Amino acid sequence: MLLSTLLPAAFPALALAHFVALLSPGQDFFLIIAHAIRHKLAGSRFICLGVALGNGIYIALVILGWANIRDNPLMFTLVETAGAIYLLWVGQKLLRSKRTDPLRSTTHAAAPSAMQQLLLGLNSALLNPKNALFYMSLMTVILGNDVTLPQQIACGVWMFLAVLLWDLLIAALIARPQVQQQLSAYIHLVERVAGAILITFGISLFTGYLS
Repeated sequence: MLLSTLLPAAFPALALAHFVALLSPGQDFFLIIAHAIRHKLAGSRFICLGVALGNGIYIALVILGWANIRDNPLMFTLVETAGAIYLLWVGQKLLRSKRTDPLRSTTHAAAPSAMQQLLLGLNSALLNPKNALFYMSLMTVILGNDVTLPQQIACGVWMFLAVLLWDLLIAALIARPQVQQQLSAYIHLVERVAGAILITFGISLFTGYLS
């Protein structure tokens, strides 16, 4: 009885659609990969938390009424523009990554602090308003109008945990010694590729206004 009260009948469809979306690499994915390669799990786990928190904030906004913000063209444009600038900033930093001595352990590289990681992940998620549009369409189309507030909250908590655990899994896999050993001589190339992809995401936001 309690389970049916908290989880709507469409929950399996929601969980499946959300997980399929997680399998599609986006800007958050490449940000986590770049830091996990350079700094292992210690330098990327709070990025994962920040990304999950950013998604959680958008989920909460959807529940509280994101449509009001979405229908404000100026507000939406400001958020999207800020997101594009942020992606270009992070991307150019990664694009300038330099080769390190493969004989020197990458664990000695100074990892960003927990707060720096948290802000990186949070900004990456929050400055991408398409996250909010995704959650809004996901929860409205799949859950429908009959969903209750407790059910919305339960689904939101599930999606927050799914994002967090998936990102942590990706970071942990990249941080494995076997993977680090294979990538040690190519870290700078992977970071440059990640930077180029983030810059592409940022440019695409700007070119979207011209199309």
